[in-house]
Parts: sequence; C-alpha cells; structure tokens
Amino acid sequence: MESSLSAPQPDPQPFGAAMSRFAAPEHPIVIKIGNLRKEYTTGRGRLVLFDGLSFEVAEGEMLAIIGESGAGKSTLLHILAALDTPSSGDVYSASTQLRNLSPSQAASFRNCEVGYVWQFHYLLPEFTALENVAMPLLARGENRGTALKSAAKWLNEVELADRASHRAGELSGGEQQRVSLARALVTEPKVLLADEPTGDLDRRTAGVVFDLIQRLHKSHRLTSVVVTHNEDLASRCSRILRLDKGRLEEVAPQLA
Repeated sequence: MESSLSAPQPDPQPFGAAMSRFAAPEHPIVIKIGNLRKEYTTGRGRLVLFDGLSFEVAEGEMLAIIGESGAGKSTLLHILAALDTPSSGDVYSASTQLRNLSPSQAASFRNCEVGYVWQFHYLLPEFTALENVAMPLLARGENRGTALKSAAKWLNEVELADRASHRAGELSGGEQQRVSLARALVTEPKVLLADEPTGDLDRRTAGVVFDLIQRLHKSHRLTSVVVTHNEDLASRCSRILRLDKGRLEEVAPQLA
C-alpha cells in the first residue's frame, strides 16, 4: 500500500464520553469512530441518518451491529470500508485514517486492508469460482498463476475446493456466499466487514455460513464487524451494538 495511506496509531484517549462504553482497552484498537455524522440532502430538506456515533473495536473482536432496516447499518459499514464518506467525524479502520483519502487511495485501502462480504454474492457469472476468488489479486496486478494458487488455497479454506471450476450459476446460494467470503479474504486483510452475509440464505445454510465466518475469524485472527438482522447469530459475537434513531447502544446478547 502507498505510504500516503499510513497514519499514526489513533490517540489512545477516547474521542468523547460515549467512547468508553464501547471500548476494549486491553487490546490494540483496530477500528475507531469518533463523533461520526452522516446526512443527506433530499427534496424535502436535510436527512440526518446518524450523529455523534463513537465506538472502538479491538483487535480480534467480532462485533455485531443490529437495528431496523433503514437505521444506517449498511451506511456505517460502507464508511468503514471507504465505500462512502461521513459528513463529519473521525474514522480509523484497519488503523488507517480514512478521512481525505483520494479515490485511488480508497480503492487501494479496500484491496489491501479490509475484506467485504455483501448480502448478495456479486460473483461474476462468466468466471469460475476459482477465478472469482482470484479477482482482487489480479486487480492489484499479481501474477495470474500466483493469484490462482492463493485463490485455490482460500476455496479449500471455505470447503469448496471441489467446486473451483464451477461458475456462479452452478453453485447453491450457500456455496456462492462461501465463494464471496473466500474472495473477501484472499488478500489477507486485517479487517472483515460483513453486511447481512446470511440475509439471503435459509436458516440451516445461514448457520453453516456463520459457523464458517466465525472459524475463519478465529483462525486468521481477524477483527470483524457483522451487520445482521439475525439476532440469534448476533448473540454469538463478542459484542452487540444496536443502531436506533441515529444512536448506538450496547446491548447484552440475551436482550438483543
């Protein structure tokens, strides 16, 4: 990654009083949000999606963010992935200050530092599972043979080595999502961001995919943020934050 993306480690002091409620200070902080605001201008005036959001995610944590549809969960995840920009506030993701990144720097950040799993798999239908997983490496200019070798390793990690030559339309929904998980992790990122990764799957398949996410989170020492409507799955994460009416609150798993 370009040196211009590097930033000093975030100040260990919290951004505000609310920060201490959502911190895990015994581990290094990988994601840090301070006084975050996101607003849009609409035909009816200004819409404030959220304001004053402050929280931290420690290295190795698996944080679930829950809330009703339209609360801003996906927008918050997009900001952490440098897919969107906040109206104001501080954003460190994978220990990188995301404010003021150029479009090319943001693209490089996404390719190197974070893995992103969408609710829909977005696999390219004309390519095989192996080729789809290799795409992020090919996009950064890696040798095709090396990229395919890494992709094969990650297909094995998600237990789909025998489906490497199959195209997206020849895979089940659960298999498609497992391929997209391999694609997200093939670059060996520090952070995994997952936006409703089981939202399009039946209950049994959702459980299988979430088991896999948890296993890879632990075995590869990831720091993960999972947006989900499934509160049973959220309760299996290290912590749960609920986004409601533009504010975050930490909730106990049994109260999720």
